[in-house]
Parts: sequence; structure tokens; C-alpha cells
Amino acid sequence: MNRLLLASLGTSLLLLNASCSFLEPTGGHKHDAASGAPAESGHAHHGGGKAAHGAPKASFAFPDGAPAPGKSTTLTIGLRDEAGAVIDKFDVNHEKLMHLIVVSEDLSHFEHLHPEYEWNGTFRVDLTFPAGGRHKLFADFVPSGGAQTTIGEWIDVEGEGAGRPVVPEAELAKTIDGKRIELDIAGLSPNADAMLTFSFKDAPSGRPIDDLEPYLGAVGHVVILSEDAETYLHVHPADEASTGPEATFHTSFPSSGTYKIWGQFQHQGRLITVPFVVNVTK
Repeated sequence: MNRLLLASLGTSLLLLNASCSFLEPTGGHKHDAASGAPAESGHAHHGGGKAAHGAPKASFAFPDGAPAPGKSTTLTIGLRDEAGAVIDKFDVNHEKLMHLIVVSEDLSHFEHLHPEYEWNGTFRVDLTFPAGGRHKLFADFVPSGGAQTTIGEWIDVEGEGAGRPVVPEAELAKTIDGKRIELDIAGLSPNADAMLTFSFKDAPSGRPIDDLEPYLGAVGHVVILSEDAETYLHVHPADEASTGPEATFHTSFPSSGTYKIWGQFQHQGRLITVPFVVNVTK
């Protein structure tokens, strides 16, 4: 029996800040999170203006039944407008019609996928969950003639989740695939203008890496989630044409607390995903 997972988030109004980030505010009253509020934007890549379809709604479904860890499963995402009419036209946004972010409740698992459009307002993607427990899906898209919209949804995967703590890191530096990647953050406080600077070096030699390749039309992309996954930021670089050795992103953390940051970059044909955990304090 098909299982249709309807949205159940506390708040789904996603506001776009000046850095092209999408904020899902926490707290306040609850309403139907299947309805994703389009975000107004002045960014050239985000197709600003009033959405032609009103606030879109999404249904997330697993046609083959409830997903289980370690098994490939198909996810379908159906999109309709406020009146229930199918949304069947979309604008390309950073080389894709839809971006799908998948995270586990403890934020230990992260994927950035690109569902394929089928027909009648429906996207489809195959994915595999490495562990059970709650996961959150964020569908990011632009209805044709409308504004960029993100709709989030909690879903359950059979079995128990890993339950790893989200702990802020004292040192914001990682070595991945022979590359030393460091993150410097200026303005790490609530509602401040924050500047995230990623720097890249060859780990064995210490040589700066200045030949980063475009990933989805830019030097990189950054996704930030609060510890409870209720605040979502998707941040694009200040200079999309940069090739390193630094990549800078501007954003703003809306409240204090623990956040996990995933930076995604491409070098020599390989995608690099580097995570960091930070604590935002007043």
C-alpha cells in the first residue's frame, strides 16, 4: 500500500534574506507545512517577484512503502498551488529544476540530490537511508514566473536512528581527500552579518588550491541547519566565479544555538562535502 507522507512541520513560511538564505522560523503558531511560502528575492538567480501559483503545497510519498535503512527506495514529490491545481512548470535554479536536501534528525547524515521532473507536477528520485529514525527533507524549487520556494517535511525510516550528539567544534578545519579545508566565520552572533570564508590547501604540500571547479554553476554551495532542523539556510557564494583558494559566503544566523554547516565544492572532478558544527552566542 502506498504511503503518502503529508507535511507536518510547525512553521513553513520561508523568508529570503539578503544573502539568498532561506529561513524557516521556529516557534509561534502552527499551520500547514505542506504549504511553502515563496521567498521574495533580489538575487538574479532566484527569479524574484510574486509567485504565480500562490503558496505551493507538497506531498512526499514512497510508492513502494515505508523506507528501510540500507535499501534503495523511490521518493515522489507532488506540487500543487493553494487552490489544489497542479504546478507543472518550473524555472531552472542553479542548473536544476529541484534541489532536495536530506538530513537525519541528529544531522549526521546529509545528502544534496536532484529529483527528475516526470509529469503532472511530480518529481521522482531514488535514495538510500543509511540508518533508521526520523529524517527531514527540504525540496527547493522555483515555480515558473514565481519566487524560490523551500518546503520541509519530517519523515520516518524504519528502525532506530544513530542518535549522535551535535557538538560544536573547537577547530574549524578538516582534511578531506588530501585537501586541508578551513572555515573562518566573522559575525558569529544572532542577527549579525556573518561572513563565512572557506580556504583550501593541498594537505601534503600546503600549496593553496586555486583551481576549484564550478559546482551547480558556482564555486560552491553552503547549507546550514539549526540543531533541531527547524532553521534552514541555503547560502550562495559572494563571488560565484571564484576558483579559490578562498570562497566567501554571506548570511545571518537568526538566533543563538548550535548549527551544522555543510560546504560543497568541486575539485578535479570530485565533489567535496565538508561539515562543521558551530555555536552561535549573543
